[in-house]
Amino acid sequence: MQEFDAIRPYSDEETGSAIKRLVNDPEFLDMIARFKSPTLARWAPGVLRLWIRRWLVKNFGHLKRVDDLQAKVSEYVGELVEHTTTRVTQSGLENLDKHTAHLFISNHRDIVFDPMVVNHLLFANGFNTTRIAIGDNLLANRVFAEMMRLNKSFVVRRSMTSPREMRDAYIMLSSFINHSIDTNHSIWIAQREGRAKDGLDFTDPAIIKMFYMSKKKSGLDFAEAMNRLHIVPVSIAYEYDPCDADKARELETRARTGSYTKASGEDTEQIMKGLTGFKGHVHVHFGAPIADSPGNAKDLAARIDREMHANYHLHASNLVAYRQRGIHPDAHTTPDTVSDSVVTAETWSPAELEAAEAEMERRLESCDEAIRPYLLDMYANPVVTALQANDPEANITGTDD
Repeated sequence: MQEFDAIRPYSDEETGSAIKRLVNDPEFLDMIARFKSPTLARWAPGVLRLWIRRWLVKNFGHLKRVDDLQAKVSEYVGELVEHTTTRVTQSGLENLDKHTAHLFISNHRDIVFDPMVVNHLLFANGFNTTRIAIGDNLLANRVFAEMMRLNKSFVVRRSMTSPREMRDAYIMLSSFINHSIDTNHSIWIAQREGRAKDGLDFTDPAIIKMFYMSKKKSGLDFAEAMNRLHIVPVSIAYEYDPCDADKARELETRARTGSYTKASGEDTEQIMKGLTGFKGHVHVHFGAPIADSPGNAKDLAARIDREMHANYHLHASNLVAYRQRGIHPDAHTTPDTVSDSVVTAETWSPAELEAAEAEMERRLESCDEAIRPYLLDMYANPVVTALQANDPEANITGTDD
C-alpha cells in the first residue's frame, strides 16, 4: 500500500496513534463538544472539553484496529440516524454477495450522510463497510481530514494545475480502486464530482474512464475490466434535505451571476447541517452488480443512470414539488398515475400528501422568493427522471455542482 500513501486511509498500524492525536486535539474536542452540547460548549467550553476528552479516551482510546473503531462508531451512527430520520429503509441487498467486494457508485446529495447511511445499512446487514472516496477540498480542515482517514476514506485529488498531474493522480486513484476490489475491500464513490444540488443524478463518464486507466496496459478490454469491479448502482433518496435552501441559494446565485464562491468554513457548516438536520424517510436502493458491462464509458454511465432513476424511491415531497413546479407537460400528475408508472413510488394516503404539502409550503415561506423555484426543482426532478427511465425517447441532462 506504500504506493498509495498520498491518498489511502489509515491502516490498523496507524489507527491507535491517530486516535491519540485526536483526543488530545483542542479543535477536535471543541467540535465534538458543539455537536453533543451546543449550549454548554458556549458557556463552559473548558469544562466540557475536559469531559469530552475523558469520554473519548474511555470509549475509543484502547482501539487499535480500523474494524474495531468502525464497530464502536456504529453505535453512535445508529443513534444519529434514529434522531434525524423518521426511518431508514433499503432494498436490493439480498442480491449482493457478502463475501465479494463491490464498487458502489452512488448518487450524491449529502457530503457525509450519503456514504454514512450506505455503510450503516451494510454493517447492520452483515456486510463489510466500504472505503469512501472524498474530494481533497474537504481536507482543508485538518481535524476533519484525520477523522475521515480513520473512517476508511481515501482522497480524490482535484486541485491539480497541469494535465500531467491530473493524469498521474487519476492513474493512482484508478490503481487504488482496482487494488481495493482485488483485495476484497468495497468502495463507495459518487457518480460525479460534487453534490447534485438540482436533484438530477447523472454519472460523469470521466469517472468511469478513470476506473479503466490503470488497466489499459493489462490486456483487459474495457467491459471485462468493469465487470471485475462488480459495479453496484446505488440510489439514495431523502424525503427532506437539511441543506435544501443553501443549495437553492447557490443555484440561484450561479444562474444570476454565472459563478458562486464558497465562504470560509462553508463545507464544514454543510457537513454539520447534513448530519444533524431532519431528513424524514431515507431509502437506499442497491442495484444488482453489473456483470455485462457495455464496451465504453458513456454507455456504462447511461446504464448506471437508468438503474438509479428507475429505482429511486420517490416520496410524497417529490410529487408535491413536481406538481407545484409544473416542469413537465403533465403538470396534473396524480399520486395514482405516478405509482402506476414508477415501481419505487409509494402509495401515499391523502393525509401524507397533505402533510407533505404543508411541509413544502413551510420550507418555501422560510426562504427568499427568488430561490423557491430552485428548491422545488431539487425535489421535483427525481420524479421527472424516474418517469423518463421508462421512456427511452425522453432527454434530460444534469448540471454540475
